[in-house]
Parts: sequence; structure tokens; C-alpha cells
Amino acid sequence: MAKTFEEMMQQLEQIVKSLDDDQVSLEKSIELYEQGVKLSQACQLKLSEAEDKIAKLNTTGETDNES
Repeated sequence: MAKTFEEMMQQLEQIVKSLDDDQVSLEKSIELYEQGVKLSQACQLKLSEAEDKIAKLNTTGETDNES
């Protein structure tokens, strides 16, 4: 099941907190960083999709208002 934007952001926040922990090993830090990059990319994709949807709605609204 796909995660929501908010769930992904919460997971990213947890990753950042974990990376700030001095007790995390180098290997674990690299793993967490990789997960963070993937989550960041997924969040960016969701934001782009939302922006596209809003732009389409605004364009449709402008066309409807001109009639």
C-alpha cells in the first residue's frame, strides 16, 4: 500500500533523528541515508503530482469562468 505524503515525512524525520544519534554505526547510517534519499524522491514526486493537479484545476476553472 502506498504511503501518504505525511507518513513519508514522518519517516524522514525519524531517519534524521537516527542519523543525529552518535551511537549509530557507519553501516546503519549509510542504510538510513539511502532510505532517506528514496523517501525524499517519493515526497518530491507526490508534491509534483499535487502541483500538476492544482494547475489543471486552475486552468479548468479559468476556462469555465470565461464562458
